[in-house]
Amino acid sequence: MLLGIIKRFLSNQKGSVESSLVLIPLLTLFLITSQIAIAIHGRNMEKMLAQSTASMNGVTGQFADSDTYLHIYSPDPNQNLDLVISHREKEVIQIAPGLSKIFNSRLRSEVSGIAVVENRR
Repeated sequence: MLLGIIKRFLSNQKGSVESSLVLIPLLTLFLITSQIAIAIHGRNMEKMLAQSTASMNGVTGQFADSDTYLHIYSPDPNQNLDLVISHREKEVIQIAPGLSKIFNSRLRSEVSGIAVVENRR
């Protein structure tokens, strides 16, 4: 008796179409939202690393090939104004593999950090 009730309950297909009509868009929305959150978090982490690298290079005076070094003209001979701009580029982690096909390219995050160079006089 109990086994028959359980079999009828499990074989009942009522509501499966309605639930799939709700679950598919809901899962798509969840994946898109998660991808946006991951991309923003990754960009913020890369931005902090780029700023940290620029600050460290500005203090130590050791520059990477990807860094941009700018001298800013100052009429005052006691002020040596130099800037270092550190560039970073990284691929964004994808949780939905079809996104790169939609955009016809890989999703990349490009950020820069800027710092004043500590000049020795």
